[in-house]
Amino acid sequence: MSGQTGVQTEESYEAVIGLEVHVELSTQSKMFCGCRNEFGAQPNTLVCPVCLGMPGTLPVVNRRAVEFLCKTGLALGCTVAARSKFDRKNYFYPDMPKNYQISQYDMPLTTGGAVQLPSGRLVRLNRIHLEEDTGKNIHAGASMAASDHTLIDYNRAGVPLMEIVTEPDLSTPEQAEEYLGQLKIVLSYLGVSDVKMHEGSLRCDANVSIRLTGETRLGTKAEVKNMNSFRSVVRALHFEIERQQAAVRNGERIVQETRNWDETRGVTYSTRSKEQAHDYRYFPDPDLVPLTIEPSTIERWRLEMPELPLAKRARFVRDLGLSDYEAGILTEERSTADFFEAVAAAAKEPKQAANWMLGDVRRCLEKHSLTLASSPMKPQQLADLILSVTSGKVSGKVAKEICEVVVAEGADPLAVIEQRGLAQVTDAGAIKQIVADVLARNGDSVASYKSGKVKALEFLVGQVMKASRGKANIEIVRAMLLEQLG
Repeated sequence: MSGQTGVQTEESYEAVIGLEVHVELSTQSKMFCGCRNEFGAQPNTLVCPVCLGMPGTLPVVNRRAVEFLCKTGLALGCTVAARSKFDRKNYFYPDMPKNYQISQYDMPLTTGGAVQLPSGRLVRLNRIHLEEDTGKNIHAGASMAASDHTLIDYNRAGVPLMEIVTEPDLSTPEQAEEYLGQLKIVLSYLGVSDVKMHEGSLRCDANVSIRLTGETRLGTKAEVKNMNSFRSVVRALHFEIERQQAAVRNGERIVQETRNWDETRGVTYSTRSKEQAHDYRYFPDPDLVPLTIEPSTIERWRLEMPELPLAKRARFVRDLGLSDYEAGILTEERSTADFFEAVAAAAKEPKQAANWMLGDVRRCLEKHSLTLASSPMKPQQLADLILSVTSGKVSGKVAKEICEVVVAEGADPLAVIEQRGLAQVTDAGAIKQIVADVLARNGDSVASYKSGKVKALEFLVGQVMKASRGKANIEIVRAMLLEQLG
């Protein structure tokens, strides 16, 4: 930080972190042209004269991208500007075919707002603005440092990009991870992005500085880039904070710079001095008129928005009787929350639906390397399985076995019960015979129970259930054993 010279040995330092999250929007076409917005196509096949910056071409604003950004702003409590504009951010880099990026400088689409962390902490937002993405550099060779040459894929150039900028409200890497997690959930609910970090549709840069604990003045920041997972963000921030603290304690001066994260070596390294805003020579894009949004349009977008995760979580606790933990897990993804609600409504048993989804269903999904989205199981099938237990048609133990077939194969649980003869035995005569056989074979346990060892009863219950292949009604079994044992 400025003036951070002289050896410090006793002082303690705290970190100050601000994040810039870049989110590719899930529009069908690019930001200023009609090229398809699609990941994974052959290099340089989704390009046209507009996104390649050919002379004489004119950009046209993607209305859907504006809508997606404004809905994000509304969800996060931002103020949506009635009037905004696009600017040219001028710099030269090979993946920028125009030699400038169309972005927003002093009149962004939204300002303010906040993201609430599960801990209750509020992370304030400075702004959310809209811009176009750049192309992708592919460094050929054994490593980036030893590349023989660089290839450029312009398919991504011009893709709508939303930049969400926080205030410097974070102080630990773990808080940064929490923030990213909550932001990702909101974006997923809105459906504005697929938020896949491994495909680059959600990327994070971090501005990191340190200061003496208790100070209010901000230190000199380093911008850390190239973090491609939540784990990378945490590791990179820990390293950078420790690097800056060690530098100051050794009497070194922190300089404002951009640093990349090296995942393999676990270090950040300097790439260039950090530019100031005036270095980009921003000016209004002369090819794009200022953007005006009518209040009625903003209100229509507000009404179209789905129930957001915090509100859904609170409703699950308040109206469906779930715990905070259960509601939190079930609302992490909109598809999971929707599946749960469908099961709970069909079975009329919200608590049982939560127990099954967080217990046996999750276990079966993991066993078969499936997700809820990839499993052939339908909500009604899980509801039918729950109802078969609550109605006494099958025992809980048998239902767990059926669950695996339902999850892995999408089988009708009622058909499985019928085909395999798994219906619970409630016939008193049949159960009485099994109980008699078990008592005859387990004289030692009978004697133990009669001598006061009550645990022997549970052993005998287990033996009856085993003999009936889990089909005997356990309450009838227990009652008959107690009667027979006197």
